[in-house]
Amino acid sequence: MKLSISTFFGDFQIPLLALTIVGFLFCSGCQAEKDQAASAFSLQIEQLTSGTKHHFFGYIGQCQTIPWNESGQYILGMEIDTISRMPGPDEPATIFVIDTEDENNIIPLDQTYAWNPQQGTMFYWNPLAPETQFFFNDRDLETGKIFTVIYDIRERKRIKEYRYEDSPIANGGVAANGSAWLGINYGRLARLRPVTGYPGVPDWSEEEIAPKNDGIFTVDVKTSEKKLLVSYHQLDEKIRESNPDLQHSGLFINHTLWNRNSDRIYFFARAGWGPGDDSSNRVNVPITINSDGTGLTFHSIFVGGHPEWDEGNILIGSAPDDLGKKRQVLYDVEHKQIQGYMGDSVLFPNPEGDISLSPDANWFANGFGKNGKNYYTILRRNDGVWAKSEGIDKGDFSGDIRIDPAPRWNRTNDAILVPGIAPNGTRQMFLIQVLSNKI
Repeated sequence: MKLSISTFFGDFQIPLLALTIVGFLFCSGCQAEKDQAASAFSLQIEQLTSGTKHHFFGYIGQCQTIPWNESGQYILGMEIDTISRMPGPDEPATIFVIDTEDENNIIPLDQTYAWNPQQGTMFYWNPLAPETQFFFNDRDLETGKIFTVIYDIRERKRIKEYRYEDSPIANGGVAANGSAWLGINYGRLARLRPVTGYPGVPDWSEEEIAPKNDGIFTVDVKTSEKKLLVSYHQLDEKIRESNPDLQHSGLFINHTLWNRNSDRIYFFARAGWGPGDDSSNRVNVPITINSDGTGLTFHSIFVGGHPEWDEGNILIGSAPDDLGKKRQVLYDVEHKQIQGYMGDSVLFPNPEGDISLSPDANWFANGFGKNGKNYYTILRRNDGVWAKSEGIDKGDFSGDIRIDPAPRWNRTNDAILVPGIAPNGTRQMFLIQVLSNKI
């Protein structure tokens, strides 16, 4: 279906100019209006998968989690039997690729026992071999320990597994240059915030609320060398410098996000999010650290929602403006200040929605839920033109099994992959294409 077209210029720190341009857009017969009509674009929705089983990719498209391989022929996905509950520890998901050059035929490849309805299994195409190789997480059925896999679709087999018996971790994000991946203890996440972990995975640091031997690890993709980048103990000590009387049930980490240069990571240190936790003792601290372990920095400005790295030291997220209204913001992590804003409440009704920036950094997608549907705003940043999608059914699922908008860009910057509920009630994968308008 073709969707309606809208155009708007976000303020981008020049609100007066933006307002002037908008005025020209609606000037009858003026050249500006014609130019903008010519440069406008529309959105088209296509359902990619179908059937009686459920198909999804998982996670949001932050930090270039691109579902497509290098040529764009294959799209990664998972097939499961039920979406009405969290999976059991012995319940597998089938890993497949969609062949876009063969009528979107689904090709089963493998299975995983480390997944959940929100994150999937942390798919990443290997930046060192993006045409044929991808990462996913798995769990050993005998020991329950998690590990990370590299699979090659040309060889149709796993070509590498990263297993660490003393500290079983799995992938939480692959560097854009392919040098390393970030390892976290998904057993700890499953215990302290179930929606982010894998059911049935043992937590090897359970005895301590801030262990010295657990935290964020870096794993060298080529050598498999594992290093502890920052420990929970380090984080806890730093947090208590400003809050010495803090009481919590245990720290965990969310959203380990590599920047585009692969030299800095943004993440949240959290506590008090589990079942039965006292929310008054909740910890939610934004932190950056360099990929070599230096530069541990705590940020007082919380860029909420699901932040996304822009180019350089800029992070895109949500924060209140001077009037207290939440806006889509550009946050400079180097100088620890908001550098500018994107759009307004008309353009982004929920700045804390799931967001994703295209590989060329020119296209920005914001997805948000409303009245049982997910909607998407796509903004072209170089001229401020935007379009909004119609709603895609997300069902009445909530909590740990909710279906968030989760937009993920392709490599050619002209389509996003999103989840949704098909007419037959199954969860399926949808494509929203950006189409240029010709007049």
